[in-house]
Amino acid sequence: MPTPGSRNRACFITGSIMRHVLVMSGTGAIGLMAVFAVDMLNMIYISHLGSTAMTAAIGFASAVIGLQIAVAIGLTIGISAVTAREIGAGNHHEAQAIASSALTVTLIVTAILGLGTLVWARPILALFGARGDALDAATTYLRAVSTAMPLICMGMASSSLMRVVGDAKGSMNITLIGAVVAAVLDPLFIFGFHEGLTGAAISTLLSRLVVSIAGLRGAMRHDMLALPSLKRLLPDSRRVANVALPAILTNLATPAGGVYVTSAMAGFGLEAVAGQASIERMVPVLFALVFALTGSIGPIMGQNLGAGRYDRVNQTLTAALKIVVMSVSLTWGFLICAQGLVVDIYSAHDEAAALIHLFCTWTIGSYLFVGMLFVANSAFNNLGFPLYSTAFNWGRATLGTVPFVMAGERYGPLGVQAGQAIGAVLFGTLAILTAFHVTRNLKTSSATSTNIMARTPESVPVSDIPTTSAEAAMAELDDVESVGIVYTQDRMSRDVEADSRRTQRPPR
Repeated sequence: MPTPGSRNRACFITGSIMRHVLVMSGTGAIGLMAVFAVDMLNMIYISHLGSTAMTAAIGFASAVIGLQIAVAIGLTIGISAVTAREIGAGNHHEAQAIASSALTVTLIVTAILGLGTLVWARPILALFGARGDALDAATTYLRAVSTAMPLICMGMASSSLMRVVGDAKGSMNITLIGAVVAAVLDPLFIFGFHEGLTGAAISTLLSRLVVSIAGLRGAMRHDMLALPSLKRLLPDSRRVANVALPAILTNLATPAGGVYVTSAMAGFGLEAVAGQASIERMVPVLFALVFALTGSIGPIMGQNLGAGRYDRVNQTLTAALKIVVMSVSLTWGFLICAQGLVVDIYSAHDEAAALIHLFCTWTIGSYLFVGMLFVANSAFNNLGFPLYSTAFNWGRATLGTVPFVMAGERYGPLGVQAGQAIGAVLFGTLAILTAFHVTRNLKTSSATSTNIMARTPESVPVSDIPTTSAEAAMAELDDVESVGIVYTQDRMSRDVEADSRRTQRPPR
């Protein structure tokens, strides 16, 4: 393994900020788009079965799965952050012990969560508004997928441990392996074996099994896992929980808001739920570049903050905002022209078709402000204000969703979608204005920079990408968690250089 700091030098404190942001976000978008595209194709396959109930079932089940994945992301961030700190300090065996203890507890927790979902799947889905055939199909799908929750958490955690030791490429390959397996097996089981939604569940189970095995092999290849010590389970888990619990809290915001929107759509029938689910599968593919910015601008901001280049921190925020505007504008123009094709691809009718037309024509513009929120969150997390990120995430999921959707319900499913979009406009605007205020005040707040450089990897950025599958969450973490590794190794590099100067200083 390369010496600490040898691979992660401060390469972002010089050169064009726009070029750095484009390169970082562009490469991250490739991975995100690959796995999100598989999710979208899966939705298209189900929609072509000609059953609105099955299409709506995916929407209902995804609302619950989103909550599960939020917990998994938080646990994974906790494991990687704490072990990254020990690796950065040169304590490999300590990192191995913590990882082994934390992964054991994580598997127990996720197994309980998966089992609880399996038992209570039907009443939970009914609470979200599922009824009749859609309830039956969603229950079957959710129960099958929930049994594999420990498997995907094993894959996610193991993949994160590979990133901790710098094997980002190997980690991303695990994500892509899962996506490829799902891409191959989905049409085979759904159409070839005529299993429909059950086939999609079987494909997901097999994909997660492959991901867990590949991840476990990768982590063991880097000697990051061993048999856990019973006496260390609780103390190690407490250390991880200090990071994981806030991360879980923040990550629950987006799916919690999505649950409310799904419930509101359910009041207008299955077509409305199916249309909303179709849009939610399109969005991550259409805006992969915007979502990739969440993790990509973190290292750029962090390095320039550490170097005292506060002007470049502000320039990074401005460059990211320009990319958001460009991406949304180009996508908006394309969808206005291609909306009829999109409706045909999803075999949408009635309310589902109307929702897709509204999205392609007007409400897609709200993603300009969603992108602003994502960029602002990354700035808050990397500049020492993570509570701002949590506040804006939950603000959008509650005050930015509930009252606007309630008001929109008077005008049917189109009103619900419009209400959700208006809330995003409000909180996206407030978040980006606050982010610019933070970056402008960096010059006059030397304590802020001192606080940042003293932080441990516990301040790893918390993602806010609306993932629709565990594989997508893993791709997201490939971008987001790398920031913590940069901080860890960069800090250790400075410590090594300082020690070297002290030892080379001639005695007085």
